[in-house]
Amino acid sequence: MYTVKEISRMTGLTGRTLRYYDAIGLLRPARDRDNGYRLYGPGEVDRLQEILLYREMGVPLEEIGRLLDAPGYDRGAALRGHLDRLLIQQRRVEELIHTVRRTLDTIEGGTTMSDKEKFEAMKQRAIQENEETYGREARKKYGDEAVDASSRQLSGMSQAGWTQMESEEAGCKAALRRAMAANDPAGEDAREAVRLHAAWVSRFWKPGQLTPQSHVGLVDMYSQDQRFTDYYEAVAPGCAAFFARAVRAYYGVE
Repeated sequence: MYTVKEISRMTGLTGRTLRYYDAIGLLRPARDRDNGYRLYGPGEVDRLQEILLYREMGVPLEEIGRLLDAPGYDRGAALRGHLDRLLIQQRRVEELIHTVRRTLDTIEGGTTMSDKEKFEAMKQRAIQENEETYGREARKKYGDEAVDASSRQLSGMSQAGWTQMESEEAGCKAALRRAMAANDPAGEDAREAVRLHAAWVSRFWKPGQLTPQSHVGLVDMYSQDQRFTDYYEAVAPGCAAFFARAVRAYYGVE
C-alpha cells in the first residue's frame, strides 16, 4: 500500500490533486483504520495509470470517470487503444520532424523539397489540426476505432485524392452560396451542395457509414456546435441552418 506522499513521488501529482480526485470520486483510496490516512493499493495504482493516460490525451476528468466506471469496461482493450493512438501520434511527429529538417536543409543548404514531401507534410498537419480541433467530440460520438480509421484513411490518401476532396469542399460551398442567393433549399444548387458534401464527408468515414439518417444528424450538429457554425457562417450568414434544411429536403425528411 502507498501513502499520498509516496504516490506523489511516483507520479509527480501533488497531494492536493490526489485529494481532489478522491473528493470527486475519480480515485478513491482505502483509509488506514488507525489514523485515517489515504492508502493506495494495486487497484488504485492501475486506475491512476489510466487516469493519467487519458488526461495526457486531453480527456476531461468527468469523462474519464464515466469511461472507467462504465459497465463492461475492458482495461486491456483500453490500453491497446491507447497504444494504437500513441503510435499514430508518434508517426505524425516523426513525419513532422523529418519535414522540418528537410525545410531547414532547403533554407540553409540550398536543397529542394520534392512536391511529394511538401504534400505529405501538409497532409499530416491537416490531420493533426483536425484531431486537435474535433478529435475529442468525434471520439466521444463515434468511438476511437472510427476516428483512428478515418485518420489512417486520410494519411494514406494520394495527392490526386486530396485534390479531389478539396474540390468537393470548394464546390459544396459555391453551390451553397448559389442556393442561398435563390433562397431555395430544395433546388438543384442545394441538391448539388448536398451531393458534394456527402462525397467529401465520405472520405473521412468508413464505406457505407454515411446514411441519410447520419447525414441529417451531422448537418443538424453544425447549428449546435459553434465551431461548425462559424465554418459555415463564413460561407454566408445563416448557412448552417440553411444547409440543414437543404439536407432534409434532399432526403425528404421533415
